[in-house]
Amino acid sequence: MKEIIPPPPAIVRNQQVAIQQLFQQHVVPSYGRFELVLSHGQGSYVWDVNGKRYLDLGGGIAVCSLGHANEEIAETLSRQARQLMHVSNLYYHEPQGRLAQQLTRLIAPGKVFFCNSGAEANEGLYKLARKFGHDEGRFEILTAENSFHGRTLAGIAATGQDKVKKGFAPMVAGFRHIPFNNLQAARDAISPATVAILIEGIQGEAGITPATPEYLLGLRALCDEKKMLLLIDGVQCGHFRTGRFQSFQRILEGVAGGDKFLPDGISMAKSLGDGFPIGAFWACEPHGDLLGAGTHGTTFGGTPLGCAVALKILEVIERDRLADNARATGDFLRNHLDRLATTYPGVIKNARGVGFMLGLELVEKEKIPAFAAIDKAASIQFVNRLHDAGVMTIPSANQRVRLLPPLNLTRVQAEEGVALIESVAVKLAQA
Repeated sequence: MKEIIPPPPAIVRNQQVAIQQLFQQHVVPSYGRFELVLSHGQGSYVWDVNGKRYLDLGGGIAVCSLGHANEEIAETLSRQARQLMHVSNLYYHEPQGRLAQQLTRLIAPGKVFFCNSGAEANEGLYKLARKFGHDEGRFEILTAENSFHGRTLAGIAATGQDKVKKGFAPMVAGFRHIPFNNLQAARDAISPATVAILIEGIQGEAGITPATPEYLLGLRALCDEKKMLLLIDGVQCGHFRTGRFQSFQRILEGVAGGDKFLPDGISMAKSLGDGFPIGAFWACEPHGDLLGAGTHGTTFGGTPLGCAVALKILEVIERDRLADNARATGDFLRNHLDRLATTYPGVIKNARGVGFMLGLELVEKEKIPAFAAIDKAASIQFVNRLHDAGVMTIPSANQRVRLLPPLNLTRVQAEEGVALIESVAVKLAQA
């Protein structure tokens, strides 16, 4: 007798809408979210709850260094979780010591403090600077216009963008903003209270703006002259995204004196954990000993679980030569983004960036007919159209779109990404 296969159950609700409603009812609305509801990922791809696949060129905003659902990371998490997940920083454990050793190997002699995020890593740098200048009454840190250093109260005070400060006055004292890539402006801004200068090697949230070699070398000489600390926020631009461990190493390649350049402190996070929350800051000798017992701390920073994941990521990056991949495939992407800017000048003004930290700058919204009448930034509208095409990117300011893919993005996937971006540019150019 034939078995009668029952019909599939009726769909009684729209899963996408139901999940969005959960957020609307229960999650603080502090993010402007796209309509996508994602369910799972694999490598450089993610799927939404409706089964549509997207090439992820946003990487969780420069976080997913090895992509999604990486088997080696999953196995490392499982193995370490069965052994030791968390102990407080009142005790020693091997993974934290080994990870600090590996990070200093990639930078220079010094010491590392572990935390949970980029904002916390930068908070550590602020405290390091204040401790350094305390006995002389120096506390002020100069940061760059259009910079981004996190969402804590000190982080938004340090950030050189007015939009993040609205509604949170008065600002934490001790920060002033100077033009980026302008050495004379830095010199002119120094006051008797100034103790440090903090910059990003490549400004990310502002739309992919690299520091120039002359600026980096000049700041180092200026800080030496004035006995100040030079601090680098490497949260987004670091961890091999440019083809070197830190972006300043790539920027200064082949530049006279570049091989001797070293900041006094570097903040790290994002790609350090491939999605597992972990941050860190490195301080050079002898400043690594400035924050003694009781001066700084964290509950979850540097857990055995987080450090095991970060160590595995470093192992895979080195074994699979992913820094070389970021450099070569990044150059491939950059060349094609330049071509798109030349081919579709009515849509794309220019391409920018290096390695896997790339950006497109769009022309003004009013010059793109399909965008002009819609009350959304050109960057948001462009990203929405990329979603429709099946590719995820990250908007930046009003006119820029960032590409921050996994370090193991393949050439074939890069070609796919270029084709999808071009398909959107073509339609906009013809509208």
